[in-house]
Amino acid sequence: MPFRLALLALLRHKARTMLALLGIAVSAALLLDMVMLATGMRDNFQGFLLLRGYQLRVAPKGTLPFDSDATIDSAATLVAAIARVSGVVAVSPVLGAQSQTTAHDSTVTAFTLGIDPRVQGDYELLRGADLADSVSIVANERWLALTRHRLGDTVQLAVGYDPQLRTVVGQRAFIVRGVARFFYTGTTQPTIAMRLPVLQEMGGNARRDHVSLLMVKAGDDVDVEAVRARIQAAGARVSVISLEGATAQVEQRLAYFRQLALVLGSISLGVGILLVTTLITIGVNERAGEIAVMRAIGVAKRSIVTQVVTEGLLLSGVGAFSGLLIGLVTAQWLERILADFPGMPATFRFFVFQPHDAGLALGMLGSAGVLAGIYPAWRASSLPIAGTLRREAVA
Repeated sequence: MPFRLALLALLRHKARTMLALLGIAVSAALLLDMVMLATGMRDNFQGFLLLRGYQLRVAPKGTLPFDSDATIDSAATLVAAIARVSGVVAVSPVLGAQSQTTAHDSTVTAFTLGIDPRVQGDYELLRGADLADSVSIVANERWLALTRHRLGDTVQLAVGYDPQLRTVVGQRAFIVRGVARFFYTGTTQPTIAMRLPVLQEMGGNARRDHVSLLMVKAGDDVDVEAVRARIQAAGARVSVISLEGATAQVEQRLAYFRQLALVLGSISLGVGILLVTTLITIGVNERAGEIAVMRAIGVAKRSIVTQVVTEGLLLSGVGAFSGLLIGLVTAQWLERILADFPGMPATFRFFVFQPHDAGLALGMLGSAGVLAGIYPAWRASSLPIAGTLRREAVA
C-alpha cells in the first residue's frame, strides 16, 4: 500500500518527476564513474604489472623502472645471481634507450627496448616474426605510421648524436620483422624492440653490460615477498620492487585522481540528496490538506512517514538504475580522454567496472534517498490537523 500511494503521488506531476529523475540519474552516473576511478586504478594496475606473470621488478637503487636514465651495471653477473635464487623461475633483462631514424626528410625518435625474446614480457606480437637474429626489430603501429615503413623493410637506426662531430652514434641497419603491441608505452609513442646485446653494443661503453631493469618471475607456490628479500640481499646496489610496493608508490603519484574522485563523488551524492529532498518537500506542502485529512480519519503517523520515505526511495532507485547505464557510457568517453595523457601505457585503464562498484554506488544513492525523505516525512507527520484543515478550507 505505501508503495502504491508513493508511486501515485510522484505520477501526479509527471514532468516535474521526470526532470528530477534526470538530475538524479546524472548524479548517479557521476558517482558511479568516481567510484570506478577511485577503486579501479589499483586493481587495474596490479593486473597491468602481471600481464606476463612477472611479480618483481629490479631497478637501480632508489628509483622506479624507467623513472630516470639510471642503469644497472654488470648486468650479466646480476642476472646469473638472481637466476640462482631459490624460487625464481625466469629473469627478463630490459634496456631502454632512444633511437633515431630518418624518414622523408625528418627524424623520428622512438623509445627503444633491448630485450631477450625468450623471456620478454614487454609486448605482444600482432603479426610478422619475432626477433630471430641480431638485425631484426619489431615495432608498434605508431612507429610504422611515422616512418612509413612496412614489414620486411630495411631501416637505418642510430642511438645518439654527437654534436661535436655532428654525426649519429651507433648507426646500424635493421629489418622490420614484426608488428607488436607494447604493454607499458603509450599508443601515441613510437616504440621498437631489438635484441639486448645489439642495443648494448650500439650504445658503446656507456651501455655495455648495462640494463634499465630486470623483471623477475617467481614460482606459483612460492612466497613472493620471501623471494624479494632474497634477491635484495643478493644485490645491494638495486631496489627490488614487489607488486604491493609498486602499487603503493604509483598510488602516491596518482593520489590526485583519487582525491578528485572523492570530491566529485561527494558533490554528486549531495546533489542527489538535495534533488530528492526538494521534490518531496514540495509534494508534501502541496498535499498538506490531504495528509491532514488522512490523519483526521485515523491513518497512523507511521504510515504517512513510510509513504513519504518510500517516495524518496523510489526516486533515488529509479534514478540510480538509469544513471548506471549513463555512467558506463560516460566512463568509456572519459577513458578515451585520459588515455591521451603523454606517456600513458596503452594497456592501462582508469575506469574498471566491477559489480562491487555498481552495488556501492547504488547502495549509497538508495541510502541517500531514505535520508532525503526523513525531513519531508517528519514535516508531513507533524502537521497540525485542525490548523492545516482550516487553512486549506480558506484557500
